[in-house]
Amino acid sequence: MKKWGFLLFPILALAVGGLARFLSRKGLETVYPLLEKSPLTPPGAVFPVVWSVLYILMGIGLALVVYKGGENVPQAAVLWALQLALNFSWSLLFFGGGYYLAALLCLVVLWVAILAMIAAFAVTSRPAAWLQIPYLLWVTFAGYLNGAIWMLNR
Repeated sequence: MKKWGFLLFPILALAVGGLARFLSRKGLETVYPLLEKSPLTPPGAVFPVVWSVLYILMGIGLALVVYKGGENVPQAAVLWALQLALNFSWSLLFFGGGYYLAALLCLVVLWVAILAMIAAFAVTSRPAAWLQIPYLLWVTFAGYLNGAIWMLNR
């Protein structure tokens, strides 16, 4: 039964990301293209690819922790769910509402939650923790991009 997590958790993460994209699609399609952006902003086609990979890595990370088991699994799972909820909330704040400063603050909290999740994963499975490093790095970059949009479009 524990092996099902390797399918279930990535699908769950992808579904949450997909729902966030769906709910914020209007801002993503109509407002975001008109914003002043950092010159380091990647082409739009990069984002769905990167996020899909990151959601899959998130899911695999949790699956590795659950599969290995131990008393730390509930804490790791709660932190995983928390960071996923913050990730979801960021999309709604940024794209759905155009609240760029609030989104940036949400990203700071998300970054801390990812760090806590990595630490919790590392207790049970070092590979699970290492799989989250690209996510932490991407959210760091996303913070820069979000901050640039906030500064350039006030």
